[in-house]
Amino acid sequence: EERGGIDLSECFIDGTFTVAKKGLKVGKTKRGKGTKLMVIADAAGLPLAVHTASASPHEVTLVEATLAETFTVGRPGRLIGDRAYDSDPLDQKLAAQGIELIAPNRSNRRRFTQDGRPLRRYKRRWKIERTNAWLQNFRRIVIRYERKVENYLAFVQLACVCILLRRHF
Repeated sequence: EERGGIDLSECFIDGTFTVAKKGLKVGKTKRGKGTKLMVIADAAGLPLAVHTASASPHEVTLVEATLAETFTVGRPGRLIGDRAYDSDPLDQKLAAQGIELIAPNRSNRRRFTQDGRPLRRYKRRWKIERTNAWLQNFRRIVIRYERKVENYLAFVQLACVCILLRRHF
């Protein structure tokens, strides 16, 4: 961050499901028991924050906890997510912190909040999907075998460090 290798002007957020064999913070979903892994990436797709939670809660409720886990000192200027993050209360909370939320409108929304200009940035959301794919290359992260969620989170953070080292050096 001090060398200018991390771009916080535009960040991406997404969550992914991880199968959990046993342990705490395991929620039941249609896909089985598991843990939700929330990731925030910068404009280049480098991981900036990871957060683990039970797979049951919706991703909108985990955004603030994920922002609290950032590795960097600065805050993102814009946070770009998919339709799951289209929420007026979340938009107001992030605006109070100085973060602009960009997410396409849900299909059941009556009053549209996003116009075309900021949504053009949504085209670059493939970078967070690529970051999740990079994380899935680590076998220890694909399936959670650890009982304690802290141990699993440590492996995820170690994988993020490996990704950062590969991309910058």
